[in-house]
Amino acid sequence: MDIALQFAPVTRDLWPDFEMLFGPKGAYCGCWCVALRLPYKIRGTMSADDRKTYIRERIEAGPPPGILGYCEGRPVAWVQVGPRHDVPQFNSPRTCSRPLEEREAEDAHVWAISCFFLSTPLRGKGLSHRMLAAAIDHARRGGAHCLDACPIDHTKQPKSVALYIGSTAIFDAAGFETVACRKDGRPLMRLDLRQ
Repeated sequence: MDIALQFAPVTRDLWPDFEMLFGPKGAYCGCWCVALRLPYKIRGTMSADDRKTYIRERIEAGPPPGILGYCEGRPVAWVQVGPRHDVPQFNSPRTCSRPLEEREAEDAHVWAISCFFLSTPLRGKGLSHRMLAAAIDHARRGGAHCLDACPIDHTKQPKSVALYIGSTAIFDAAGFETVACRKDGRPLMRLDLRQ
């Protein structure tokens, strides 16, 4: 069965859809997709409602911090994709996702895909390839010169929550190349969008 997905950048008017997709638990453990936006010492003291307010304000402020995927009009998918400077913890010198060069953390043309979220009934059906393709299109339209990711090589099961960072296999299939490997199983991968 072919599952059709349509994507749109998340904007102020789409907040209700984002909220519906993330549900009462804020996706994974009340994260509300702020893990790479705020240092742990700050987000660790925040309630799930505080994190929800934070991401709502970020979405309302614009530009869109990612894209929503829809199936038959219902929000079913989310990809956090945008300039690296919008997800400061992705750039932390202590992480395996840190940029190749320090200046890239602030370069508006260097983007990152840092989170995937798919509604539970649709997991394990290969839709992450379509989510990634839509994120690449969004980055290209947004003026990105390159797009970085720091996926995971494998998990025990295709529906694993650990895949919120994406599987190396989908990035390989989309043409990303490994540009650094600072931790086993977590390559920093890059797609040149200028070609």
